[in-house]
Amino acid sequence: MKKRLHTTGLALILSMLMVFSHSALSFEGSKGEEAEQAPEKGPHNGRLLKDGGFVLELAIFETGVPPEFRVWVSNNGEQLKPTDVELKITLTRLGGIEDNINFTPQGDFLRGDMVIYEPHSFVVSINANYQGQLHHWQYDNLEGRTSIESAVAEALNIGTSVAGPQVFKETVSAFGKLANHPEKTRHVTARFEGAIKKVHVSLGQRIKQGKPLVTIESNESLKSYTIYAPIDGVITQRNANPGEQTKGRVLLTLANSRFLVSELAVFPSDRQRIKLGAKVWLSGKGIDQPVAGVITQIDNLVQANQSIIVRAALNNEAENLLAGTFVKANIEVAEYPVELAVKRSGLQAFRDFTVVFEKIGNEYEVRMLELGRVAGDWVEVLGGLKAGAQYVSDNSYIIKADIEKSGASHDH
Repeated sequence: MKKRLHTTGLALILSMLMVFSHSALSFEGSKGEEAEQAPEKGPHNGRLLKDGGFVLELAIFETGVPPEFRVWVSNNGEQLKPTDVELKITLTRLGGIEDNINFTPQGDFLRGDMVIYEPHSFVVSINANYQGQLHHWQYDNLEGRTSIESAVAEALNIGTSVAGPQVFKETVSAFGKLANHPEKTRHVTARFEGAIKKVHVSLGQRIKQGKPLVTIESNESLKSYTIYAPIDGVITQRNANPGEQTKGRVLLTLANSRFLVSELAVFPSDRQRIKLGAKVWLSGKGIDQPVAGVITQIDNLVQANQSIIVRAALNNEAENLLAGTFVKANIEVAEYPVELAVKRSGLQAFRDFTVVFEKIGNEYEVRMLELGRVAGDWVEVLGGLKAGAQYVSDNSYIIKADIEKSGASHDH
């Protein structure tokens, strides 16, 4: 029965992918047809729009200025004075946002009164009035946009997040290893010197507090006494065997493995930024999820390699971490809020921009970002995206690939 369900689920995903591929190919084909019917260009490299003998050339001009519309008009082959024409253009962007642009005469052209911000993806509606006659055009100028059905997006694991404020945590990196916690370690010695009669534990054995460790016959009284475990822990060293004399040495070392420390080497330049009580996140081979710790000690001694050792205590209640394991640490040194941030996993390159893809309904479109500070998995957004926007944060490369297949161009 399980095999049958698995096969059915796989077939469903494959069918969705076929639908996605078909829709993408159809979209690509339609764009290919549009490319074959590329708009006619005028002497200023703008799009020519004709209504009988009335001709309007519309160009996005951005040499030395932010992108803006400039328009040249002619009638029956003769260029008209810009003062003779009333012109208004409306750009309808994804989500129904409208940019209404008015024009004023300048030199031999009409100049738009607002910046045409990226992406240049919109439906263009043009109304021109010359000698009481109205001329109207409308066309799609789309780029960086694609449409994917929700079921297909789910099958492709396209995940989204909402852009908003975040608290950034600045960190410094360090490397080191895990060690037994010195305050949770006991070195067992004999209170009275004598002959070791019996050792009740073996190396690596886990012991409960109060359990017998070593029985010794005192050299003075010739009476035997037993040393009991002072804490719960694991026998990490055994330097005692029956028949030996205690001779003032450490017989056993007992460490509670539920408490460890990470001994981390940091650069002297970072030492002043690290404070007692700072949070630490540890990762390493065999550590599936980052482990949290707290800085409890900062050395004042510089090591031979010019590093300084800082120690972070961590709870190993599950006892799945082992002393001696090499680790990498991110130590928090600063915390500050930012008004708007996105996950770095959602970033993609598009033309000369770093972008995310905003999702509105089943449509996705590029948003060119102005970026600020970076902290961990997050990056600050200074411009190009509004708070509350839903953007692709997982598998955004799929959206980029489909947009690139569509061949939508940057039309000026």
